[in-house]
Amino acid sequence: SSDLEDLCFHINAKISSIKKCILLRNIGKQDQQWAALHKIGNEVILIHELLNQMETEVKQQEKLKDLLKEIQKTAERDQKEAQHLLEHIPPYLPKPTQSCITVPTGKQEEQTKAVQPECAKKPAKDVKLIKEAALLTTEEFESVPAYMKGRLTYDQINAVVQEMNKAMVAKYKILYQPLKSMSVPVRNLYDRFMEEETKDTRGLFFIVEADIKEFTQLKLDKRFHSILNILRHCQRVREVRGSGLVRYVIC
Repeated sequence: SSDLEDLCFHINAKISSIKKCILLRNIGKQDQQWAALHKIGNEVILIHELLNQMETEVKQQEKLKDLLKEIQKTAERDQKEAQHLLEHIPPYLPKPTQSCITVPTGKQEEQTKAVQPECAKKPAKDVKLIKEAALLTTEEFESVPAYMKGRLTYDQINAVVQEMNKAMVAKYKILYQPLKSMSVPVRNLYDRFMEEETKDTRGLFFIVEADIKEFTQLKLDKRFHSILNILRHCQRVREVRGSGLVRYVIC
């Protein structure tokens, strides 16, 4: 049977091993063969050490391979996110301006020198800046509590910021105009702006709901006031109340 054959094979293998051991023992008793046997033993030990080093190196390479796979996955994910951002850039973000440096030639330098005295005679007009609210960043939008955002989107909130900035610019352009150049309707707006000023708003930039109605198409509904709450939360505007008016001050 197969079991008997397996037993015979096992016994024969043991007998063969015993014969080899006896042969090696007899070889070890011979002086001529002992040196060769000792050399073989040293080489076996050296091979064993090399195998251990190779095993250690293989394990390190496997760890390095796993690490490189993780780095590759991270790089691919970052590339997809960057591509998504590139394809979905909000249209209201300011476009980069191109700046160029011109090196004047000798003739251009002479023309520049000739023009400089004329420019010196005409002092530049004082440039009056109008403060505007900065658009919300995605990080700020994500930090707004869910109960405050509701169904409002990032683009809807920034659209209101842009419209409020539009009203702010329109108002202060009128305030900065010379009185003599104003038409009657513009002068009426100017007078209203001055009446709305208080000691608490001196030096600040603000608008009221009448300005939003005058210069924008925004509806002052429940959604608008929800967005105002978010803008106050993100420190874009704050309220100054008085004389029955709510003034939205740019922070």
